[in-house]
Amino acid sequence: MDCTKIIGEKIKALRTAQEITLEELAERTGLSKEQIESIEQNINIPSLAPLVKIARALGVRLGTFLDDQPNENGPVVCRCGEADDTISFSNNSPDARQNLHYHSLSRSKTDRHMEPFVIDIDPNPENGFTLSAHEGEEFIMVLEGVLEINYGKSVYVLEKGDTIYYDSIVPHHVHAFKGQSARILAVIYTPI
Repeated sequence: MDCTKIIGEKIKALRTAQEITLEELAERTGLSKEQIESIEQNINIPSLAPLVKIARALGVRLGTFLDDQPNENGPVVCRCGEADDTISFSNNSPDARQNLHYHSLSRSKTDRHMEPFVIDIDPNPENGFTLSAHEGEEFIMVLEGVLEINYGKSVYVLEKGDTIYYDSIVPHHVHAFKGQSARILAVIYTPI
């Protein structure tokens, strides 16, 4: 099941429940009104950076849009094969390609402060991408393939078993190396 289609609906429901207009949300996030409208209508598949900005402006955690399920207060166990539902993002590609597939490892845990995912990265033969930034921190471990991370003015190439931990406020972009595919474990922290 592709959970991407519910993100826009959740954003619109939260925005209207808080009686925030599209213009107000655009002002709070620095995004255009048109971009927010296309996200709410599930036309535009956003990268994580705009979602983090929208979550902060609405006073909710990123997981509220992605996979929160109510009434789970204890530890959450995600068994092998249970993280098969995916959420796809374009990772700021200009043509809104769905090249990142997020498998949540914390689906049932509410009030969490970290967002752990296994992310499958499709091969992308195009070299064009846009760096993005958002508040928080990210930890990545390469499970399969080779990963390239543009971080500020630096470029890091990571192989299977390598890890990186960085501040997300620095403009960055994560993609598979030289048009290959990759699989990573990523833990994203965004403060509320």
